[in-house]
Amino acid sequence: MSRPETLGALRESGWESIPIRQELRRNAIDRIRSGEPLFPRVLGYENTVLPQLENALIAGHDIIFLGERGQAKTRIIRALTDLLDEWMPVVAGSEINDDPYAPISRHARDLIAADGDETPIVWVHRDDRFGEKLATPDTSIADLIGEVDPIKIAEGRYLSDELVLHYGLVPRTNRGIFAMNELPDLAERIQVGLLNVLEERDVQIRGHKVRLPLDVILVASANPEDYTNRGRLITPLKDRFGSQIRTHYPLDIDTEVAIIEQEADLATARDCEVAVPSFMTEIVANVTFAARASQHINQRSGVSVRLSISNTEVMVANAVRRSLRSGATHVVPRVIDLDALPASTSGKIEIETLDEGRDGEILEGLVKAAVLAVFKDRVPPDSHRAVIDAFEEDVVIDVGEDVTDAAYGAMLERIPALAVPVKALLAEEDPADAESPSMIASAVELVLEGLHLSKRLNKDGRGGRAQFRRRN
Repeated sequence: MSRPETLGALRESGWESIPIRQELRRNAIDRIRSGEPLFPRVLGYENTVLPQLENALIAGHDIIFLGERGQAKTRIIRALTDLLDEWMPVVAGSEINDDPYAPISRHARDLIAADGDETPIVWVHRDDRFGEKLATPDTSIADLIGEVDPIKIAEGRYLSDELVLHYGLVPRTNRGIFAMNELPDLAERIQVGLLNVLEERDVQIRGHKVRLPLDVILVASANPEDYTNRGRLITPLKDRFGSQIRTHYPLDIDTEVAIIEQEADLATARDCEVAVPSFMTEIVANVTFAARASQHINQRSGVSVRLSISNTEVMVANAVRRSLRSGATHVVPRVIDLDALPASTSGKIEIETLDEGRDGEILEGLVKAAVLAVFKDRVPPDSHRAVIDAFEEDVVIDVGEDVTDAAYGAMLERIPALAVPVKALLAEEDPADAESPSMIASAVELVLEGLHLSKRLNKDGRGGRAQFRRRN
């Protein structure tokens, strides 16, 4: 369907201009009424954050999200554009998305005065109605609001002419959504300027007092500690936000796993098929949960969901590398692949310890706790005794990166008691994968490691290999 290209045609089409708050409210209400999720790719907030956000949108509030890193604040903010109308008409050549019915810039007013109903109209997509800035100490008024453009002066315009102004990010987001990430990092004098343009609707740029009745929704993000404790926001700007919404990390393992499965970009290789057992994904999720509960980890800085995603990607990458060396074509991560996790974990958590060199020990403890938690949850306790009894004094089982899938199959034949816990672990896997030697090998290794961590078997490590034997 063609869209009107002149002001007169726009009026004839019956198009109506409404403020952005009403636009967001109308579209949010339509989605809520239809049962369609407002943010389908944001998981774990269905009963906590999203109801508050829906209230804020219906109320037409400016919003600030408070939360530690990796809590989907930026994802939610950017997804707000989906609640805008797909296309919006503006006066052609306008730098600040002038409403054809109510222009505010000198350019648009002059053009409409000269051309009337023949004023050209262009249509802006909703994705282009979003402006974003990361607050940094060097952010200036020119960045956010505007500055005199020396090029326009050089072209012959007078300094007193409003047309010499180069508008900043906020005016250019007129009739849209402006997001300020990490708001408390904005210098106080810049906060005053931002408040002025959003509240009083006028600004002064190099002596130009410009009235800008901007139609903007302000959405911001902040760390709770910076926002509430350090007093780094001026009170009038804090008061500008109608709704303050507290985000959080996933409240249960299932949600963390769902986010991993949605977000992780798993490594692949030509002629190789990758399958990740659900119990291995749960181990990675439990590592993150253990980190969030650990007294050795700085909880003020948070433990991002990105930790789970990166750890899954590195675990699978290690499994792919291991399989390429052995010539296997079916790649399935094992417990041995968790040894690769420190590389993807160290940069995402802040370890608090006075003892130098304990970082590796703490990370290893997180992984062991996660493996043990999944083992206890997934393997029936009544199956342990039979496996332990099968380990006679001279029975030794070798595991490691260079141990093939076939070797693990031989272990299963050698110790038939392993079949019960292995079957329990594989019960939730895809039947097409559950019978593969690689998947069985992964389950066998988890059973052995779980029994060791439960202090039922001894484990002796030798480089990249390990031996399991009966406890004395």
